[in-house]
Amino acid sequence: MQTLAQVGEPAIEVPNGASVPAYYALLASRYLHETGLDADALAEFAVLMRRHAGGHPDAHLREPMTRENALAAKWIAAPLRLSDCCPISDGAVAVVVSAEPGAGTPVRIAGAGQAHRHQHLSAMDSVMNSGAADAARRAFAEAACTVGDIDLLAIYDSFTITLVMLLEELGIAPRGRAIDRLRVGDFGVDGALPLNTHGGLLAFGHSGVAGGLMHLAEASRQLAGRAGERQIAPKTRALFHADGGVLSSHVSLILETA
Repeated sequence: MQTLAQVGEPAIEVPNGASVPAYYALLASRYLHETGLDADALAEFAVLMRRHAGGHPDAHLREPMTRENALAAKWIAAPLRLSDCCPISDGAVAVVVSAEPGAGTPVRIAGAGQAHRHQHLSAMDSVMNSGAADAARRAFAEAACTVGDIDLLAIYDSFTITLVMLLEELGIAPRGRAIDRLRVGDFGVDGALPLNTHGGLLAFGHSGVAGGLMHLAEASRQLAGRAGERQIAPKTRALFHADGGVLSSHVSLILETA
């Protein structure tokens, strides 16, 4: 944890003792202030990820969690509770990219984009514009499609606030309204736009780089029809997005069935 905290700016942020959850708590506080969203709403994303992880045999946290359970969790860095934070998990994953199609429906990388707007939280201009949208625009342009063509989401979720902010910056929902899409069921496995069907970092687990890459592996499996008993209804195009640092570096990929 001490090593992870070194992502902070070395002259001011790190000497003041901030942890990674504290950095994201600062983001959450500002986001909640600007949108007017109640902090308790974040818990609903934790509950959704736990529900999705419950069906995955390799997930770290598979026990059911209710909204009440999530809100009863201890504070880590207000307004973030333990339920808002991903676990530190062991794990590994590999993705093979080949010119030859694999088993199931062929899946290809149709577009890719990255953006690096700032390095440290104190240099971030706005919590509403971290650079995620820049990465996504490049990926969508290369894939010759728009966010309206996406029917599966694999979005980085180190904290509930990470997930909410990225969903909105990527254009999946207007500012402050990602919670509305969750509440009508859009992000469920049977919804219009299934989100992190393996449970994401918040429940499947976070094992460093492998944790984020698992989102890509899960999206590929679902598109290829290779998810076994967890297979959702057929999808044709997925948006994968991951970030590094404190919303510092962003990578978007568009996957589509061939």
